[in-house]
Amino acid sequence: MSTVAKIKKNHPYIIFRKLAVVSVLVGLLSCFLGILLKKGTEYYEDIFFERANTNVLFYLIFPFIGFTLIYFLRQYVFKKKQNKGIIEVFESTASKSKNLPNFKISSHFINGFLTVIFGGSTGIEISTVVATATIGSVAQQKKNIFRQYKTELICAGIAAGITALFGSPIAGVLFAYEVISKKLNQAFILTTGIAVAIAYALLRVINEPPLFNINISTWHFKAIPYFILLGILAGLNAVYLTKTVLFIKKQFLKINTHFYKIILGSVILSASLILFPQLYGEGYHSIKTIINNPADGLLTVSVGVTIVALLILKPIVTSITLASGGDGGVFAPSLFIGAFLGLLTGMSLNHFFNSDVIVLNFMVLGMGAVLSASINAPFTALFLTLGLTNNYVLFVPILIVCFVSKYTAKMIYPHTVYSITPKTTV
Repeated sequence: MSTVAKIKKNHPYIIFRKLAVVSVLVGLLSCFLGILLKKGTEYYEDIFFERANTNVLFYLIFPFIGFTLIYFLRQYVFKKKQNKGIIEVFESTASKSKNLPNFKISSHFINGFLTVIFGGSTGIEISTVVATATIGSVAQQKKNIFRQYKTELICAGIAAGITALFGSPIAGVLFAYEVISKKLNQAFILTTGIAVAIAYALLRVINEPPLFNINISTWHFKAIPYFILLGILAGLNAVYLTKTVLFIKKQFLKINTHFYKIILGSVILSASLILFPQLYGEGYHSIKTIINNPADGLLTVSVGVTIVALLILKPIVTSITLASGGDGGVFAPSLFIGAFLGLLTGMSLNHFFNSDVIVLNFMVLGMGAVLSASINAPFTALFLTLGLTNNYVLFVPILIVCFVSKYTAKMIYPHTVYSITPKTTV
């Protein structure tokens, strides 16, 4: 066999070997970025939140400071370049010529960090997704042979980033497939598989604990009708979240002066935080408080009113945060809404119907259900929720509520904030 013939025969193997190497680098860099953003945000969000709890004045000024800093960064550091969140990723994967520019790594990292620590009622998940997608996009531009694998390398970065945030490599791969790629091939399996393996290995090395420490030991078959009820309620809440985000963004687009958006958004967000501090930032601190005090889970009038208010206000303040220039998405808000919806549903069933359901189980199920309906990705929501607790006891119940909520939401409103979003230049 001639040398040329041997080269042609081994060409696919050579390409896949190079893809494997670059996937290792993408996975490593994306995981480092995700861990750094997660840890940094958690640390400073706790400090700022504690300071605001001791002096209400900080609830008034933090949102304004955050939105203003982000505005000036976008104007003078990032040169007024557009920032459309995850829509940019979709546009890049759909186009052979359109790539994610390098500055998206730093801009989404910094803006997502500033949004949450100053009280913006969203999360760092979509900021991480876009930043890690950009790592994959930059990698595919380095060699011509990688150009045809742009989507796969972008998905590798995203999958590693999601793995870093939630400790679930399966959720990382499924999010990349269900939400971004929507197609499966050998290159996708190779790149995302290697990237999440590297990310998960790094998490094991640093011994990263699950986000929520919930002791789940059992569930009962008699509760399945209640799970279905929770799935339906989650679908309704997800539609409310989606429509609220789209509506408020559309209204804010009518305001021509961006500084007015900052002032209006800051006033509304500050007032909401003063009334309900649980809405500050990602809101995970509120979920952890309930998890750590399960004995307090008795339904009273004040508790019921508070939870209902949180379910109504969270989509509003999330939308205000995004419309005012904050960086983020619906991941964290979906988990927050789901946890409190599950809490209210479980307590209500026990209080009014003596159902004897496990309320903490319903909180976990609610998180998966609302996330599934919000992003139309039930398998991602399933494994991501399992990764949040590092416990697979609720596999079947979460699977049930994720599919019930998704199809409930789709029957009412077939779109998500990913599939239909008003154009914005903030």
